[in-house]
Amino acid sequence: MKRIQFSLTVSEGKWLIAYAVSMMEGVQNALKNGKIIFKGGTTVSCAAELLLGTPLRICGRISKRGAVSSEIRSGSAHSLLYSQGKIINIDEDYEDRILEMGDGDVVITGANIIDAYGNAAMLAGSPGGNRCGRGMSAMAVEGTQVIVAAGLEKLIPGCVSESIKMSRRKGVDHSRGMACGLFPVVGDVITELEAIRKISDVEAVLIGKGGVFGGEGGCLFQIWGTNAEVERLEHVLELCYGKGISGSAESLTECHFPCAGCGEHLSCCYKRG
Repeated sequence: MKRIQFSLTVSEGKWLIAYAVSMMEGVQNALKNGKIIFKGGTTVSCAAELLLGTPLRICGRISKRGAVSSEIRSGSAHSLLYSQGKIINIDEDYEDRILEMGDGDVVITGANIIDAYGNAAMLAGSPGGNRCGRGMSAMAVEGTQVIVAAGLEKLIPGCVSESIKMSRRKGVDHSRGMACGLFPVVGDVITELEAIRKISDVEAVLIGKGGVFGGEGGCLFQIWGTNAEVERLEHVLELCYGKGISGSAESLTECHFPCAGCGEHLSCCYKRG
């Protein structure tokens, strides 16, 4: 029996989740015989890098300035479809592509909040959550496996459904960045804890959260198992340590007034000076 403790920054945790997702049987089967949609976000971008060698365009994000978007709308894909060896940008027809998915196919998406009951939701700062938001309901009804890749920094103390009911995009008097509502995301939530258990046959507990000097939002874990299984996990951890944010380079610069998305972003204090 071997027992270790280790910490992960938020970015390192995203990469660990991505490695676990890339190893999942359903994902591997879809790579060979079906289709996979990668719905943009920094954690999903890690998975796209690992599986396809292609980072995604990052749109909305929460920075120290609030809920902001990218400075420019580049030509790189926010959402990708992988099918029969082809990588296709589906930003313009996301809803239609979702409806083409079925049994044996996989959608990998992220979330902005998760709760202890396995529920998840995503922020929407654009009308209706744009094409991706409007396509979310189709993900839940077409028989496609939906994987929600979301780190433990997204875990809230309450219930996701309450946050969805109380949030709104319109009618907000003042917002640091764009005002956002929430829509539900239904699927199998994979956090760092689930990722650890999928990578190796070990027991794992979370024993610390938070940090300073770059460790803000990070997690401290303790795991134990046979020497071989712990070493299997340690090999993947070494691939994650020191890794930064994933996303196409031009999309990582956040918006400042005026920007391409200002017309859709409501209540933003930066537009008022």
